[in-house]
Amino acid sequence: MTRFRRPAIGLLGQVVAILLLTLLIEFGTSTLLYERASSFAVRDDEAHRLAEHLVISRRLMNERAPAQRPAMAAELTTDRYALQWSMALPEPPRISPSLNEMRRQIVEWEPSLKGSDLRVRLQSPGRSSVVAGGLRLADGSWLYFRTLEPVANINLAFERIALALIPAIALMVLGGVLLRRAFLPLRRLAVAAEQVGRGGMGGAVVPVEEDGPGEVRRVVTAFNRMQDRIQALIAGRTQALAAVGHDLRTPLARLHLRIEALDPDETRDAIVRDVEEMEAMITSLLAFLGGDADPERATSVDLAVMCATLADDAQDRGRDAAYVGPDHCEWRVRRIGFKRALMNLVDNALHYGERVTITLIPGGETLTIRVEDDGPGIPDDELEHVLEPFVRLDPARGRDTVGFGLGLPIVQLAVATEGGTLTLANRREGGLCAQIVLPHTGRVQHVSSSPRA
Repeated sequence: MTRFRRPAIGLLGQVVAILLLTLLIEFGTSTLLYERASSFAVRDDEAHRLAEHLVISRRLMNERAPAQRPAMAAELTTDRYALQWSMALPEPPRISPSLNEMRRQIVEWEPSLKGSDLRVRLQSPGRSSVVAGGLRLADGSWLYFRTLEPVANINLAFERIALALIPAIALMVLGGVLLRRAFLPLRRLAVAAEQVGRGGMGGAVVPVEEDGPGEVRRVVTAFNRMQDRIQALIAGRTQALAAVGHDLRTPLARLHLRIEALDPDETRDAIVRDVEEMEAMITSLLAFLGGDADPERATSVDLAVMCATLADDAQDRGRDAAYVGPDHCEWRVRRIGFKRALMNLVDNALHYGERVTITLIPGGETLTIRVEDDGPGIPDDELEHVLEPFVRLDPARGRDTVGFGLGLPIVQLAVATEGGTLTLANRREGGLCAQIVLPHTGRVQHVSSSPRA
């Protein structure tokens, strides 16, 4: 059964639709506002009083000559109504809704005003509810009037505020929700792109849901296909290198057997060193590419014992090594990968220095492991560069290093897999300090005994 999929609307189409919807709501609100304003009416006695005043004023103004009408309008002005004569009716304010219901009341009380082209408008809605308007005289001039006091029962302050704020707030919320929904696939795509490569060389591919506008959906589809292609390329390369590495170990093992049959001399020793270097190179390459073991799960490991064991192994080989820290400190890590990382740091320190110190510092939120040596250190401008794969610093660290220059990159990869960080820094007294900081995700389960040195 084919899953129903709604038609994809372009991003531009969705934005236009949102704008169109807001315009329709605004238009409907404005129409409602003016219709509400035109439906307001005053008390009957208020309409009757205004109607009587207009009838009397109209009759007296028609009896006067145009030159006398301004003075007559001033005489007809009372403490309630202001009158003004003009050849043309003044332009009403832009926000000035018509009061059709009030006009109907006035005309019903004084039918003689019906043919005077009576205009009644609300001049200042929401503040003082002043009513203004005009009527046409017999010669075509206009008698303009307005109330000097607020008219009873016309108070649009709350109505106008509500009708203005409610749609504005609704439009902002609605527009924000719709735009957030339209751009949600882009946010998911950004999160997925940020996570690409964070799971190591063989990190699992998490496809992004194909949703949203047509353009965004096509980008998400292309991104998912790109992830699959990258994963396939990495998997194919890793399998090929793993197969080559394992196949190379077979003839190397035969070389070891044949070397045992040779008489001890300088040539035999040189062959042994070359074979061991080849084995170290294959081992480091497979470790970096993740091709020599299945994915390992984190378990509870006593890192204090692991660090102390590495220091003891170095002492057994006649090297100057020391461990500083508690006797026991359990932490959740991937045992094989993390031990390989610590071994690389210790071997690196012993290769370039005479003494190595492994320090373990447990904390409530983090755990810190430092591997310090007394070697020549690394130039400050190369501290980040040496963490890149296949980088070897010839001037500072010679060419007698075994491997491809993957020791520190393997450490960084293992630490990143645990969610931690690796930093390198030169010591003031000389030498290099490699510091590993593991996060709270692998919280300390047990720390016991006093630190030993």
